[in-house]
Parts: sequence; C-alpha cells; structure tokens
Amino acid sequence: MKLTCSKSGAASVIKVTDRLDAQSGPDFEKSCDRLIQEGEKLLVIDLESLSYISSAGLRSLLVLGNRLKETGGSLRICCLGGIVKQVFAAAGFTSIFPVFDSVDAAVK
Repeated sequence: MKLTCSKSGAASVIKVTDRLDAQSGPDFEKSCDRLIQEGEKLLVIDLESLSYISSAGLRSLLVLGNRLKETGGSLRICCLGGIVKQVFAAAGFTSIFPVFDSVDAAVK
C-alpha cells in the first residue's frame, strides 16, 4: 500500500494505492490518526488506485470514520471502481459513508 496525502480546501485528501488489507490497514489507520491528532476534521479517501480491499481494510475505514465522528469530523470516500466498488456495495458501505465520483465533489 502507498498513501499520498494532499490538502484541498478544508479537506485532507488521502490517495490509497494498491491494497488495503490486514497487513496494510494498521499503517493506514496510523497515518490518518496523525492527521486527526493535528486537527483535521474532513478526510477524503481517494480509492481510484486501490486494486483490492479486504474485510480488514473495510474495518480500518470504519475505525477511522468513528474516530472522526468523535471529534466532530467527517470521512468521505471517492473514486470507487472495479472490484472495490463491488465490495463496498456488497458490504453496505455505500450507505455508511458518503461516496463521491471525484475528489472535487467530495471536497465540496
């Protein structure tokens, strides 16, 4: 897994590449936790380049969403495609998180 973080308006955009699973999930959570501890309230997770997500990866997103909610923040998901989009739909995550077609739409 590779993470690329950038700022877009009030949001921190985290682009996740490759896989989000049991092995990479803890690193993903730690990276996002640092942003939350620095005061970030809006995280946009860009999954356009994600090729695989496991149940452990989904759990990492849930944990992150809950942490943000506790601080009055928000987690938004964007750019779902392929198998990742199918997994999100099958797991019901499209009703748990706001999902957007683009980073720009998620940031607004």
